Amino acid sequence: MRRHLLPALASVLVLSSGLAGCTWVHMAPGASAVRVISAGAAPSGCQKLGEISVSVKDSVAFYDRNPLRVREELETLARNEGPGLGADTIQPLGEPVDGEQRFAGYRCGGSARVAAPAGADAGGGTAHTYPLGG
Repeated sequence: MRRHLLPALASVLVLSSGLAGCTWVHMAPGASAVRVISAGAAPSGCQKLGEISVSVKDSVAFYDRNPLRVREELETLARNEGPGLGADTIQPLGEPVDGEQRFAGYRCGGSARVAAPAGADAGGGTAHTYPLGG
């Protein structure tokens, strides 16, 4: 019995320490130039280009992930999608719910349109962009 308890305990310790400090979503090239503004009124002098929907795991098995880390990963995923939409600014359209959040993408400055690299959402999350009709 004791022989089986030690590996199980070690697995729980590794799992909990690994999940507490890991980041599953990494910034894609070009995404660091996309700024994030606070929720609220649309920014003046900016052109809305579309919306971005992103999601990450907010819980793994019985473990609920840190809400701040989930929020940071959602923001990073949205920033990763910004260049593909032609956006240099993103704004959350609401609070994260069950690991999902929507952002509006805007072009506010004179930045050139940069294509997002393949696999820009690398890291285990999903992102979808929705261009505005025009």
